[in-house]
Amino acid sequence: MIKEDKQPSLYEQIKTYILSEIAQQHWKPHDRIPSEHELTRQFSVSRITVKKAMSDLVENGVIYRLQGKGSYVSPVDKSMIADALPAPSPAKRPIALLLPFINNQFNALLLNGVESVLSEAGYPLLFCNTGNSQEKEERVIRNMVDRDVAGMIIYPVEGESYNREILHLTLDSFPLVVMDRYLRGIDTNFVCSDNVKGAQEAVDYLISLGHRNIGFVSTTVTGTSSIEDRLLGYEKSLAEHQIPIDHRYRLVHLDIEVPKTEEIRSFLTRNPGLTAIFAINPGFGLEILKVAEEMNIRVPQDLSLIFFDDFELSEFHYVRPTCVSQEELKLGQEAARLLLSIMMDPKQEKRKLFLPPALIVRDSTAPPPPQKQSR
Repeated sequence: MIKEDKQPSLYEQIKTYILSEIAQQHWKPHDRIPSEHELTRQFSVSRITVKKAMSDLVENGVIYRLQGKGSYVSPVDKSMIADALPAPSPAKRPIALLLPFINNQFNALLLNGVESVLSEAGYPLLFCNTGNSQEKEERVIRNMVDRDVAGMIIYPVEGESYNREILHLTLDSFPLVVMDRYLRGIDTNFVCSDNVKGAQEAVDYLISLGHRNIGFVSTTVTGTSSIEDRLLGYEKSLAEHQIPIDHRYRLVHLDIEVPKTEEIRSFLTRNPGLTAIFAINPGFGLEILKVAEEMNIRVPQDLSLIFFDDFELSEFHYVRPTCVSQEELKLGQEAARLLLSIMMDPKQEKRKLFLPPALIVRDSTAPPPPQKQSR
């Protein structure tokens, strides 16, 4: 079991501070050091604590006192100062964070959230970019195990429904947290947004505005839990409002890494009755905005648009987008806290944390035009 380092007492911190200043020759032999009153104020401690630390250093011959004048550095051998300094705490083994890419605000905030918690706990972080490749992801996992990392946080690549290396880590009770997505059939600890709820709230809002012909735009659905859950939320909303699910209104095979302009143009051309679209990410959402403008389809007057995730400077976009915002920073922080908890108590029950996203209503949504309000 990994134990957290104990924080040195204030008395020890004051002694270490004085010894370090002398060892680094910031204070040289016969230099006057700060008074007890000054040290009391600097460390926000009682006078008794400072007096005890100073008395120990006088007794050890590190400093000497002159009545009525103050305390001074003794002309002692440097080795004596080095011996008096506390031994440094052993370095903690690093923790690895695997991300499929880091080219957007979402992943940058995830990284920031993870790093802030691990840094406070004294753990160095190894960031690994898997390039959204399952083969590279498996190779990186093996490499991190060989490097004897203390634990891993893994954001699985898109389309991944199974990973043998993650399964091996789970079976070996290795400290592991899966983030943002989870792998169905592998019982891991994970932290992710409630994608079903977020998508359902987005479509509920469109329906509340009067929309009935609502499209769904995504990459291939099967194999990526977050996309599967967003489709489920979309369908649940339609079903609960007794709106038939029309598969013509789905565009679900887009490649996240290649241009998609013509496919979106064709989709909008085939479905002139669409009044709203729910897209699974900002990349697709912004592409829909661009294509709609080229086709003289006005957003939101002719077509409302909501997508999952906010993006940097969205408030300054020419059409401020309505979106489902995930708390990326908190998601990263919770994943790191969960991993530290597992490292402290490896036998605890597997935990599955779903964080609620929030619908942010801006300018890309409005009631449907009168001529399109019925099927």
